[in-house]
Amino acid sequence: MDFSLDLMISSLPHLLDGAVLTAELVTLSVIIGFFIAVPVGVLRSIGGPWWIQALPWSYIFFFRGTPLLIQIFLIYYGLSQFEAVRDSLLWSLLRDSYWCALIAFTLNTAAYSAEILRGSIVAVPAGEVEAAHAVGMTRRQVIWRIVLPRACRMCLPAYGNEIIFLIKGSALASAITLAELTGSANIIIARTYKPLEVLLAAGLIYLVMIYGLTLALKMVERYLSITPPRLPIRAEDTGPV
Repeated sequence: MDFSLDLMISSLPHLLDGAVLTAELVTLSVIIGFFIAVPVGVLRSIGGPWWIQALPWSYIFFFRGTPLLIQIFLIYYGLSQFEAVRDSLLWSLLRDSYWCALIAFTLNTAAYSAEILRGSIVAVPAGEVEAAHAVGMTRRQVIWRIVLPRACRMCLPAYGNEIIFLIKGSALASAITLAELTGSANIIIARTYKPLEVLLAAGLIYLVMIYGLTLALKMVERYLSITPPRLPIRAEDTGPV
């Protein structure tokens, strides 16, 4: 076997450019997905009539029950089949593989994150909620000041795993010609016919990215473990949010 270390080294600049695009896609997807996941997760946890639960349940069921690759294809190839979409203002975004991948990643991770958050909300000790009500906090204040902060602390390990899964799943963006890390590796392989060296280099970059994220998550967990949430102890603490 003719293994070329020089090829691995020479491929790094191009692969790192793809890694930057991967990090950008994942970061934006996680941030936007978080703001979608919070209201969806809250709606799933508070119960209520079926017509209130139907929409968040259907959203989570679809995006957790279908492969991410299918979701990417549905957005990139499927939406373009509708003339109304092609004639709309959204077409300038939906015709671009970058935005289609970003939309797919965001909706996918938001669904998983919402279910993770729902489980954490349900797991919040009832005593903490009762204590908040006892000092005069409204239901809205209990949710935003007690339940959500507590749930976010508890769901951090599972949420961190979801981000790691998204980093690895971002390789599927190469299927719609996006030159992220795996897409960049495919381009180099097509030129050099040396898949082993290029894929090994790409895999090492993925490892470094995930290792860095793991360290960051451990630091956040350690910080949160020594700064417990504060229950209101004064009357003015229960005022309007």
